[in-house]
Amino acid sequence: MDYKKYISEKINAEGVSGEEIYSAIALPPNPEMGDYALPCFKFAKVLRKSPVLIAQSLAESYPVDEVIEKAEAVNGYVNFTINKSALAREVIEGALAAGGKYGSSEEGAGKTVCIDYSSVNIAKPFHIGHLSTTAIGGALYKIFNFLGYKAVGINHLGDYGTQFGKLICAYKHWGNKEEVEKGGIHAINDLYVRFNSEADEQMEHEAREYFRLIENGDKEANELFDWFKSLTLSYVQTIYEKLNVRFDSYAGERFYTDKMQPVIDELREKGLLKESEGAQIVDLEKYGMPPCLILRSDGASLYATRDLAAAIYRKNTYDFYKCLYVVAYQQNLHFKQVFKVLELMGKEWAKDLVHVAYGMVSLEDGAMSTRKGKVVWLEDVIARCVEKAYGIISEKNPDLENKQDVAEKVGVGAVIFGALYNNKIKDIVFSYDKVLSFEGETSVYVQYTCARANSVIEKGGVPSEFEISGLLPQEAEVVKSIAAFPQAVKDAAEKYEPSIVARYAVDLAQKFNKFYFDCKILTAEGDKKNFRLALTAAALTALKNSLTLLGIGVPDKM
Repeated sequence: MDYKKYISEKINAEGVSGEEIYSAIALPPNPEMGDYALPCFKFAKVLRKSPVLIAQSLAESYPVDEVIEKAEAVNGYVNFTINKSALAREVIEGALAAGGKYGSSEEGAGKTVCIDYSSVNIAKPFHIGHLSTTAIGGALYKIFNFLGYKAVGINHLGDYGTQFGKLICAYKHWGNKEEVEKGGIHAINDLYVRFNSEADEQMEHEAREYFRLIENGDKEANELFDWFKSLTLSYVQTIYEKLNVRFDSYAGERFYTDKMQPVIDELREKGLLKESEGAQIVDLEKYGMPPCLILRSDGASLYATRDLAAAIYRKNTYDFYKCLYVVAYQQNLHFKQVFKVLELMGKEWAKDLVHVAYGMVSLEDGAMSTRKGKVVWLEDVIARCVEKAYGIISEKNPDLENKQDVAEKVGVGAVIFGALYNNKIKDIVFSYDKVLSFEGETSVYVQYTCARANSVIEKGGVPSEFEISGLLPQEAEVVKSIAAFPQAVKDAAEKYEPSIVARYAVDLAQKFNKFYFDCKILTAEGDKKNFRLALTAAALTALKNSLTLLGIGVPDKM
């Protein structure tokens, strides 16, 4: 039940709309103050009364019933108290009946959301800097599908540019097919690094010529490029499988080679294209931005050219409701320019393009700089977390079956959660010890809570019926937290912020553990035991669904 809606529909304040009341209702900072609160300060001007008098009037006239059992005015607020027993029954029965779909909806039915994320570069291994875009995009993909939207995951591959001419040149000079096949992506990257450190002027010239051959469709050059691409995609797929992410399209920059000219022609026809020092630009000065460069003076296209073509292609192909770009905040200006150019072209759907910006990731020792040679491969971070998880699990539960499988779920989950727990725009300093802690705000803590709840259910079962005879505060807090899950998922989608679900999971885990330690479950008697077992099962459902939406596996035992 949407309690905010239930409350707002029963309030009559002449001159104030139901929507205004609904949006004003919030959660009190202290549970003792009630379950929902309506601040009346913003209504004072319209109603020509003090907030205190407005609150008193609304509280006195509110029709309390079997759902809302109390409405009380306190210092300009109306505090509403829910009938906890009725809430508990509704929430527990709803969660148990829905199971893996608890918290889902069909609000997005018929709407497509394109999500451009991860977007790896061909011939370059995954480094830890790719973690945020991959984890955030993967979570949003799952969240939007969970809410009934059709999510389209797009990996906008970095597969265009002079670096591929350099790579072919390096392979021709120093490469060996068997060694590259054996070494895969790392062998390719080694060749590229060697070119950048050893290439002379003649090789630089050769590299430019090889790139020209790729663009002109030369058979050998393109066969080599396609080979490098297949080795890259084979490699990244192993990472994606570990991180539980998927894509529906791998259309990268090269895909739009033949789709840029119509965009350039349209810009020219609409009088938007101007020449500046030999280059072709769209002047955005009046909008407080530098010009958007469309073609260089030598006629070469740029990122903006390809992104304009990509946006138009996606709209024509998917007719999206929203198109998200999960890209680091350093590209803020780039996307503002691209979105503005599309708007100036008359694309009314430009308003539906969203840059989901995120902060940077580094390790505690600061390792991240490509130029300084301190790149940290994501596969190594994952492997180290899994290895450390295996050691911790072996120490805590040496007789646990399937320890390696559990360690994989714990280690990979820690990597994902480490990227998702904080607000996405914040820079992250990744700490192995922190993300693998069984205490505190970690996925390991939530997974361990799931294992604890699962153990209770294995021993006590899930009752088909239960009675409720008053709730202890610890029980009531768990009920309220379970009830909040659907809204947390909805908020995460509306704000493009998976951390809302991550923080929700930790909050519910904390409340469940307090209930677990303070209230007897298996040794309780009669109705109390059945209710607490049902509550445990409902909490486990919400916790599992939370982790699943983030792409994190849930071990039955730990």
